[in-house]
Amino acid sequence: MFKKILIANRGEIACRVIKTARKMGIQTVAIYSDADRKALHVEMADEAVHIGPPPANQSYIVIDKVMEAVKSSGAEAVHPGYGFLSENSKFAEALDAAGVAFVGPPVGAIEKMGDKITSKKIAQEAGVSTVPGYMGLIDDAEHAVKIAAEVGYPVMIKASAGGGGKGMRIAWNDDEAREGFQSSKNEAANSFGDDRIFIEKFVTQPRHIEIQVLCDSHGNGIYLGERECSIQRRNQKVVEEAPSPFLDEKTRRAMGEQAVALAQAVNYASAGTVEFIVDGDKNFYFLEMNTRLQVEHPVTELITGVDLVEQMIRVANGEALSITQDDVKLNGWAIENRLYAEDPYRGFLPSIGRLTRYRPPAEVAAGPLLDNDKWQGDAAAGPVAVRNDTGVFEGGEISMYYDPMIAKLCTWAPTRAEAIEAMRVALDSFEVEGIGHNLPFLSAVMDHPIFIKGEMTTAFIAEEYPEGFEGVNLPEADLKRIAAATAAMNRIGEIRRARVSGRMDNHERKVGTDWNVALQGVSFDVTISAADSTGATVTFDSGESLRVQGDWTPGDQLAKMTVGDAPLVLKVGKISGGFRIRTRGADLKVHVRTPRQAELARLMPEKVAADTSKLLLCPMPGLVVKLDVAEGDQVQEGQALCTIEAMKMENILRAEKAGTVSKVNASAGDSLAVDDIIMEFE
Repeated sequence: MFKKILIANRGEIACRVIKTARKMGIQTVAIYSDADRKALHVEMADEAVHIGPPPANQSYIVIDKVMEAVKSSGAEAVHPGYGFLSENSKFAEALDAAGVAFVGPPVGAIEKMGDKITSKKIAQEAGVSTVPGYMGLIDDAEHAVKIAAEVGYPVMIKASAGGGGKGMRIAWNDDEAREGFQSSKNEAANSFGDDRIFIEKFVTQPRHIEIQVLCDSHGNGIYLGERECSIQRRNQKVVEEAPSPFLDEKTRRAMGEQAVALAQAVNYASAGTVEFIVDGDKNFYFLEMNTRLQVEHPVTELITGVDLVEQMIRVANGEALSITQDDVKLNGWAIENRLYAEDPYRGFLPSIGRLTRYRPPAEVAAGPLLDNDKWQGDAAAGPVAVRNDTGVFEGGEISMYYDPMIAKLCTWAPTRAEAIEAMRVALDSFEVEGIGHNLPFLSAVMDHPIFIKGEMTTAFIAEEYPEGFEGVNLPEADLKRIAAATAAMNRIGEIRRARVSGRMDNHERKVGTDWNVALQGVSFDVTISAADSTGATVTFDSGESLRVQGDWTPGDQLAKMTVGDAPLVLKVGKISGGFRIRTRGADLKVHVRTPRQAELARLMPEKVAADTSKLLLCPMPGLVVKLDVAEGDQVQEGQALCTIEAMKMENILRAEKAGTVSKVNASAGDSLAVDDIIMEFE
């Protein structure tokens, strides 16, 4: 076995590989850019090598610099993670020439299947059903428009070397094809050093389901079930689960056998993923093969008990697979939510800054990466399991140079319903402050009836949140539970304040029993009684009573309560006269007042927000790539105004309505902060 492995990556996947290498007794080497000097993966590794400036195209994807780190560290093998150089055949060739093992497939398999254009041709030749499209290289934007028209709109414009949603655009007309081609080309060049683009028909209402394969160099190949990845935003997966709630055993077997046959046709040896789109009749079509470890691999590990990173390392060391297809059993259900540094209230635009608070829920028997040596499903995990793969820490910074993913939160349970409920609690328990993040949106998805029924398609987010995410309006039953909990919490604070020493004589403060709780536009009159020290009973004016129990002290930012015999987890902040409460995707201002205070509060005027309708504000920290208009220009609704680049993604800002540009405050190349004024309108 290898004695030392270099991880040619960063962030959570680098930390993930280090965990397994440590379990196997293998030393690890991290690489890092200037921006990652104090990153978690650098701290976790046995040694670390600096490789350059923050931009990936000057550090992490520069083969010569990574090879220098391999040579100086004496590493015997390299695990590429995902993204960066993971599917770069030239990198694999360089390692082979240096006598260093590549923890991934052979160069030939990368070249044939890692390239989307070539892989589609091979699939077609093998008789695999594929999505219609143009497999040749595209010269320029006008060529792209011509091809798109021939294929038939809508079309998907994709980077040949792409992945993770980078270099992908959907075009519904000629103008969008022209714009999408250039943006995809730019993103592909910046992210992968390869700007080749191809076009395929965009199949509406599809489900995205992928098969995990595992092959060795001795001719053995197996599949480890499927992953449902249909909930995507901007072609980037957000929620994944295994198995799929849609497939039956017959379809699963057919997809799995076809995936293995395709892998073995190119002498594949390592972990890999064959992606399909599946229609409502369970017809499946080959999309692409990712010749690397997938971001969402933990859900497969949780339902099979197989450590995929360990298997990759063993295959790279020349070992044969120790498990056969008959050994693969799908046990229970696993769900993964990707926590991104993206503000859902600003159209999911990237957010950067310092993590002033980062407290994930505690991991609980979460499969092969925790303390148990041999995970046995529910026998070891108990009723539920929680796993959090992350590459950040409290006090660390989220950089503008890299992918905005912070963590992958996973839950496992014997059934899908139990796994969803475990995820709801885990999301409510996840504390993140200092940056915008998508935790509220993830919570909303876990409660969405379409997701609960398992009937989602890749159009889920676009169809269910067409105007973007604006938060969650909780039903009255949930509001009552929150009102009861906050009334009880307010009582705890009142008792503390009543016991403050140094009071004036004859000025004793008494804790009242009657209160009004106002939240989300409704209010409840309640009476609180506490017969014992274990909790309080909150009675509403309707006569309904709820028992509230929990261990919460004023100042705690997380309240784990039991209300009416059901758990309730609240993230708590203090505001004047009450609390800021975040739970189940809702962000609430909860005011707890005496009846007289509530009566007077109803007479207070509401503060009106400032009018920004005539301003184009920068929605996220980023770099101005180009300006499409100048002062004095007339613009129409939907017209492109400028392009902002952030976290390797180009974002085109468009006019919300017709108008005239009166002033432009930014230039191409400027770095802007959130809400900087880019231009003004008459």
